[in-house]
Amino acid sequence: MIAGRPPRSPVARARSPPDRSSLRACRRVRLSVLHTPSVMDRLIFCCPRRVAGFCVDYRKLRILNDFNSSVIAEFRANQGRVGGMFEGGRLLLLTTTGARSGRPHTVPLGYLPDQDRVLVIGSNGGAPRRPAWFHNLLAHPFAEVEDGPFVYEAAATVLSGKERDDAFGRAVEQDPGWADYERRSGRVLPVVALQAVPEAGPPRSGPGGPSSPAAVLRLVHGAFRRELELIRAEVVASGAVLGAQLRVNCLTLCANLHGHHVKEDQGLFPMLEYAHPELAPAVAVLRAEHGTVAALLGRLRSVLGDPGLSRVDLLAAVDELTGELIAHLDHEEAVVDGIL
Repeated sequence: MIAGRPPRSPVARARSPPDRSSLRACRRVRLSVLHTPSVMDRLIFCCPRRVAGFCVDYRKLRILNDFNSSVIAEFRANQGRVGGMFEGGRLLLLTTTGARSGRPHTVPLGYLPDQDRVLVIGSNGGAPRRPAWFHNLLAHPFAEVEDGPFVYEAAATVLSGKERDDAFGRAVEQDPGWADYERRSGRVLPVVALQAVPEAGPPRSGPGGPSSPAAVLRLVHGAFRRELELIRAEVVASGAVLGAQLRVNCLTLCANLHGHHVKEDQGLFPMLEYAHPELAPAVAVLRAEHGTVAALLGRLRSVLGDPGLSRVDLLAAVDELTGELIAHLDHEEAVVDGIL
């Protein structure tokens, strides 16, 4: 007892603030209760520990998880096509390994084509914290990517310096919303390149994928048709000056088409001629169509090399390629239908 101070009454002693250890104990109990789903459904709780200085809003977190789950389900059910706000956009599913838990975590992300890889940006919707998938990739730099028709393992590389700035600049040029995200976040948004790891055998398909080589071929063709649709829409929506990312999108399509046709020329067509000699004339026509498409791809590349390229000229080149390519894809599917 302090000299000169009367002793506290039992009531006053009961109302006095608890010591720090008692506060910590109460806090632990409160956290354990509020982590149960039933309470999270009813409350918006501000975590006392505060992660990086920001409160955890569990109701919003649950809503976000439910939204992501619905997008993932729609993506897988429709081979990568999702409606609503994602209609007409490029979307992939990225499955990372939890940095602490070691469990798989899947999120839908927008991406940018970049020749033989794709780029994703850690915007986290403009939040100050980097997204969880980015931290997972730092700990485990390999992930599974679902691009709609197919699934592949990818090696993740965080871009830096001029390479990162150029890539982010292209993204902002195509969609200024990326710059708004970076401004709101108060941080430099990371750009991550996802490069497919070479795998032996045919490409892996997603859940409920094709069961025959012919179905796989139609799935590949569907991906090219889809990309042509997206590029044409981007050209139509572009301004008088064509952006750098749109040019990269077109060049990526050219490279992928060329690679696909080389594989067919060296693998599929010889196999068809060997197993079905009666198809030799039809395969010869398909080879000739490959030559026509290759010439159009060369023309598109040449057009893209013009710094003063106009939207009208690019649209004409894309439409010419689209007409020839769609006719070729339809013809090829008719030839292999019932054979593969």
